[in-house]
Amino acid sequence: MNQARSLRIYNTLTGKKEIFEPIVPGHVGMYVCGPTVYNDAHLGNCRTYVSFDVIHRYFRLLDYKVRYVRNITDVGHLTDDGEDRMAKGSKLAQLEPMEVAQRYTVGFHEMMRILNTLPPSIEPRATGHIPEQIEMVQDILDRGYAYEKNGSVYFNVPKFAAENPGTYGSVSGRILEDLYAETRELKSQDEKEHPADFAIWMKGRPQDLMLWKSPWSVGFPGWHLECSAMSTKYLGKTFDIHGGGNDLKFPHHENEVAQNFGSCGCAPAKLWMHANMLLLNNKKMSKSDGNTISPAELFTGTSQHTSKAYSPMVVRFFMLMAHYRSTLDITDEALLAAEKGFKKLMETNKILQSLPVDSKAFDGSENDHDRAILELIEEAYKGMDDDFNTAIAIASLNEIGSYVHKIANQQLPADAIAPWVLEKMKSTFETFIFNIFGLKDDSAESGDDGTIDGLMSLILDIRNHARTQKDWTTSDKIRDTLSELGIQVKDGKEGVSWGKA
Repeated sequence: MNQARSLRIYNTLTGKKEIFEPIVPGHVGMYVCGPTVYNDAHLGNCRTYVSFDVIHRYFRLLDYKVRYVRNITDVGHLTDDGEDRMAKGSKLAQLEPMEVAQRYTVGFHEMMRILNTLPPSIEPRATGHIPEQIEMVQDILDRGYAYEKNGSVYFNVPKFAAENPGTYGSVSGRILEDLYAETRELKSQDEKEHPADFAIWMKGRPQDLMLWKSPWSVGFPGWHLECSAMSTKYLGKTFDIHGGGNDLKFPHHENEVAQNFGSCGCAPAKLWMHANMLLLNNKKMSKSDGNTISPAELFTGTSQHTSKAYSPMVVRFFMLMAHYRSTLDITDEALLAAEKGFKKLMETNKILQSLPVDSKAFDGSENDHDRAILELIEEAYKGMDDDFNTAIAIASLNEIGSYVHKIANQQLPADAIAPWVLEKMKSTFETFIFNIFGLKDDSAESGDDGTIDGLMSLILDIRNHARTQKDWTTSDKIRDTLSELGIQVKDGKEGVSWGKA
């Protein structure tokens, strides 16, 4: 494929879909706010990173050269009581902060591997970019949008908002007075000139564990600063896309915009994209009332909210069944439906790939079936072109799948579809399932060496031989034993297929 397709992306800044036009033709620069590694990744994180993984994959499919930057926050993220999350995590675990960061970074990478996300092009750590952050603080001071108090440096929000009308509040879409009202008070910031001002450098306190020298004090950078410094370092002062979860719109992304404008007078990103939140049983997740579930609990079936375990690929497919900007409600019923839909999609693909393509000459004419299938294929791509709408693409694949099953069930002649259309169906399914959606066929739990597939092929050959010899006892015993093991065997005109029941 190429970049000739008209890709429309919803821009949080403007509140509408816009035709994507990269700053540098053929290239995409995308920054996504990464995890704060003081705890295990939660499902909300997972949904955000799965969503942007699909976006990353689709850009690559369109032959863009993508520089995808996703940071690791290992310092500077304050809790509501003014304590650094990394320091708090290290105290609870009785480990050094960098031990905590390493432990949960490794865990985050493992979770991303389990969910089959591609690694970013660059994954910078906040602690590895302290000089860049100090330089940005100085730039903001030099431009008059910050002030120093007792060794800490604060961004002057009222002054910035007055001199740059419409900029502060552009990400969250709320008026300045509402943002002022929502600003949290941190115990360590009583020297601020205005409640909405935020720290871009904080003077260290006796209890702080992660400290660096700066022109103002020995201390540490503000949480928002790292993303401004690292995104511009690797993508330039203005780049194509900045992404993250909806919960980051304010204050994090709002303050990022202010910092970038404050340091260079330019916007950080042309497009801002936000993945929406997850609900659990139609309620916001909350540890205090027990309405929460972790990825591990989903995979092992140990949560009170689910009736069984769900594979990582089922969970990924479940996330893709809704548009990334829509809220997604986790319920056992919805997960069961996703599991059924995932298995059906994988089974359909197996049947489709096994259908023989007649290589005889074709006159190039199209019938109604051909036209309908080609239209559905185009609809799948149009879904992705329409702000990466995976739900539309999945629906289109399922409709194409109905033709596959009609052929397999002899409701439609195999030659009712032109050979080149059948080839296009095959390549489309493979492209969407594996290259765009990033799914893996885990139905057989097969290893990379194909051992399980080989054993199943042997077993089914033995069963087929028994059926040929009218040895129904052996044939039924193989089928029933496989069924007890959760493996379903299906006999069709095109041969025998199998998968997890």
